[in-house]
Amino acid sequence: MWESQGDSAAGLISSTKLGVQTQGFHQRGSSWYVSADIPSDLLIQVAETNFHLHKYPLLSRSAKLNRILYDSRDPDLSKIVMDDLPGGPEAFELASKFCYGIPVDLTAGNISGLRCTAEYLEMTEDLEEGNLIFKTEAFLSYVVLSSWRDSILVLKSCEKLSPWAENLQIVRRCSESIAWKACANPKGIRWSYTGRAAKGSSPKWIEMKDSSPSRNQNQVVPPDWWFEDVSILRIDHFVRVMTAIKVKGMRFELIGAGIMHYASKWLPGLMMNEAAMPADESSNFSNSNSSSSSGGGLHMIVAASKEENTSTTSLQAKDQRMIVESLISIIPQQKDSVTCSFLLRLLRMANMLKVAPALVNELEKRVGMQFEQATLGDLLIPCYEKSETVYDVDLVQRVLEHFLVQEQTESVSPNRESFSEKQMNAKARVARLVDSYLTEVSRDRNLSLTKFQVLAEALPDSARTSDDGLYRAVDSYLKAHPTLSEHERKRLCRVMDCQKLSIDACMHAAQNERLPLRVVVQVLFSEQVKISNALANTALKEGVGVESHQYQPPVLTNRKTLLEGTPQSFQEGWTAAKKDINTLKFELDTVKTKYLELQNDMENLQKQFDKLMLKQKHTSPWTSSWKKLSKLTKITDNHHHHIAPQIPTPEEPHTRKTTRRWRNSIS
Repeated sequence: MWESQGDSAAGLISSTKLGVQTQGFHQRGSSWYVSADIPSDLLIQVAETNFHLHKYPLLSRSAKLNRILYDSRDPDLSKIVMDDLPGGPEAFELASKFCYGIPVDLTAGNISGLRCTAEYLEMTEDLEEGNLIFKTEAFLSYVVLSSWRDSILVLKSCEKLSPWAENLQIVRRCSESIAWKACANPKGIRWSYTGRAAKGSSPKWIEMKDSSPSRNQNQVVPPDWWFEDVSILRIDHFVRVMTAIKVKGMRFELIGAGIMHYASKWLPGLMMNEAAMPADESSNFSNSNSSSSSGGGLHMIVAASKEENTSTTSLQAKDQRMIVESLISIIPQQKDSVTCSFLLRLLRMANMLKVAPALVNELEKRVGMQFEQATLGDLLIPCYEKSETVYDVDLVQRVLEHFLVQEQTESVSPNRESFSEKQMNAKARVARLVDSYLTEVSRDRNLSLTKFQVLAEALPDSARTSDDGLYRAVDSYLKAHPTLSEHERKRLCRVMDCQKLSIDACMHAAQNERLPLRVVVQVLFSEQVKISNALANTALKEGVGVESHQYQPPVLTNRKTLLEGTPQSFQEGWTAAKKDINTLKFELDTVKTKYLELQNDMENLQKQFDKLMLKQKHTSPWTSSWKKLSKLTKITDNHHHHIAPQIPTPEEPHTRKTTRRWRNSIS
């Protein structure tokens, strides 16, 4: 089994010889004293802690202390300063107790520091059999490396012991032990792993052990059981573990999933859509060793001075740059080992953190390998360099070029027949994605026409079955750039093929005042050809049932081939239909002309009516006299009307005629 019965493997060790009778150690403030009958004759300072000890127990087991006293040429030397001792005061306390014969409790938490301290003090077998180096090495090899949990803990504790832990092969041995256990078959092994940590807290080994699935022997172990445990490691140790796992032959999908899990934990900005990350949400990479209760989690930066925040942010940016560069270097080379969305988000952070150009180029190639899986949201990467554009259009252009190179490489491979249909589908998806991207970035007034045109024409013509998306992008660019000249608008419209526009797009383009007149004519002609093809297909379907079931001419692409490829009877029907269409167009123009004339007449009548109303407001004696005269005239007219009703007056026909024509005009 890989786990001991307790929370962590432990053992007691002690020295066989006792040079000084002692009752133990006790601490006063920042100093340690030995409870013995003989007063101490040696002061050793480690960091800010003082140890009041005796020379004989230490010199009999440490070759380094012997050499220091010998090189000093002072037999009365009573103080030694060891500021560079690995493991610090805690490890030296345990080593001192071992020299006095006091039993020392070895655990996964202190074994790495004690092993490095023993090496620093040169406590070898030449001075005493069963010295501290031998016993700590035995505990590491036979106890720690046989336990998954202890291997993780020891590797985590090695973060503050560089380069001693590296030189003593502790990091390598723990990494290989973890890799072997992660790749082993879970059947028949008693598993004990931490599972997933609670949100908002750092993983704690003891607290999560009780809820571990190891209590149930028959429970199925998920393939990602080791992700959470390995993700608490520092990035350099994580790289060592993942490299060892890759060598052991684990599936690349699981390796990629483990990398994405680690990135989501240590790079909080990776899962955010904002271009800049808040300083208080960044990972505390460099200070993860300063807190013993951390366990590798993320910390929050509380209120500090402006200078402290600036220095902390720059330090975190440096640490995050190291994480991004390391993750890029260990991503498996196989396609689909990680998602395209993850690669694009990693690429966004790489540009923001100014990662090495070689790694950025490698990441762009990886995105190009699976560019058809990208989404528009992940593709909208801001331009972090000094540029006038909002989005990094050049980056998308480079990724698209890598995609086309990859497609061309696969097309010349020996088994290219199996990839042909898949490649066409991939190119179609990329074409739709590029059209959507162009529509989005075209709203940027600083986007040059050349960049737009180069990106739009990068894909081959066969990639797009319809140019509706490209038309939307062109129209959006024309809206955002109303000052384009006629030549520039013609140059812009060359990127789309009018024959690939749908009927709805043609109808919109025919009424689009932003398009050049030449393009509108092309759209109208294309629409007419499509209508002709549709009519020809309909006529052919009807004619097949009457004349022949075998005759099916191809779809015609223009007017000339339409007339040449159609039978004489169909040509006559088409000629008659064309005459009817021209007649309807002429009648429509006539109606429009009459409507304009009536509108002018109506305006003239309205003006005359307004003048009459003004005259009535300003009445005069002459107008009143004329009113009386008009009344008298009406009376006389009525009298004549009663006398001779059958004789019409000359004005009557004219009045009736005018009224009738007015009524017809209104109707």
